[in-house]
Amino acid sequence: MKLLLLVFGMVLIVEGLPYAAAPDKMREWLLKLSEVPMSTLRVIGLSSVCSGLLICWLVQKSGFFN
Repeated sequence: MKLLLLVFGMVLIVEGLPYAAAPDKMREWLLKLSEVPMSTLRVIGLSSVCSGLLICWLVQKSGFFN
């Protein structure tokens, strides 16, 4: 549970940094993002999920961080 909370906190930090550092640029970027087709966003999202799962699996199996 501790690890899950740490990961959640790190995600919030990474997600919040762009909004804190450059809110005007983030607003412009979000407007551009709203013009991207849903199918493209879905492919990007699924690719991100698969990449994240692969990284987690590799880290767990490698023993590199033990």
